[in-house]
Amino acid sequence: MTYQPAPISHDPHTLPQLPGWVTSGRAKTPETVAFRSGAALTVLDQLIGDPKFGVPVRLLANRLALSAATATSKLEGRLAREADIRDAYHLTPPGEARGPDGDLLAFWRDTVRPRAGETDEIADLVGAEYAGEAGVWLDAGLERARTHGPLAGSGAVLRDVLHADDRAERVACLLSDIVLARLLNWKTVLPISARRLTKAALRNLTSNGQGAELAVQVRILESIEKTIRLARGLACRAEALRVVAPKLRAKGSEAAVDLFLTEDAVAPASMLSPRIRGTNIPMSDRAARRFCDRLVELGVAQELTGRPTFRLYGIAS
Repeated sequence: MTYQPAPISHDPHTLPQLPGWVTSGRAKTPETVAFRSGAALTVLDQLIGDPKFGVPVRLLANRLALSAATATSKLEGRLAREADIRDAYHLTPPGEARGPDGDLLAFWRDTVRPRAGETDEIADLVGAEYAGEAGVWLDAGLERARTHGPLAGSGAVLRDVLHADDRAERVACLLSDIVLARLLNWKTVLPISARRLTKAALRNLTSNGQGAELAVQVRILESIEKTIRLARGLACRAEALRVVAPKLRAKGSEAAVDLFLTEDAVAPASMLSPRIRGTNIPMSDRAARRFCDRLVELGVAQELTGRPTFRLYGIAS
């Protein structure tokens, strides 16, 4: 039997979106950046804060973690591709070294755990080298945000961390994200800041170059807007997956669907078999592969690697 791709059931027009006056034109002054970022953060806060919109927040956070790992790889001078970073993390056997690419994604995935933005968790994330100063940098960034807006606070944290150590890009971006999460009372830190930043922009920021602070804020604003589009798209795709879920009659299909709604990449051999991750539900290797292929047939998932073996699957984009 041939299945048609599943329709996207969520009407995009019912989801919060950026008004046209935000997306048209360019943000050229601190005032317009502050105004537009306020509107953008309000929309993003609505999308991830209200369950009725159906945004799979854990999946969104893990997608952002992969994007942040790719961006910070460039900032740190390694230039690893997204696919290589994803493979290094998801396909390394348990107990074996993931290498720098896999470890970088592990860092960003750790930042989206529950409570990751709380004070007692931050030291574990940033390491002993920065643990003593992290609270000071965050307090300064939050104070700057209260008087000049959220993106000014993020920029202040980036500048202060990189003044202390110009090789600490991932820590600087993480603390910038924590500033946003705390200001908006988010339960999950979303890796937003790194996605559009460049080494040149950060170098200019730390040297107090003309227009450097505004340029960094604009890049973070662009990342927030991109995150809104991603969240809206994932809400629609998640709804399409939920619609076809009753057609999946394999044992454990409900738990397996839940895994696809939280993980950006699913390895059948290790995450669905011999037991579905996070459960005691057994699934054979063959059943796991057939389940993933069925999701692809139904148009709600895609194979991510293009390889005949060592495959990874994720919700359709």
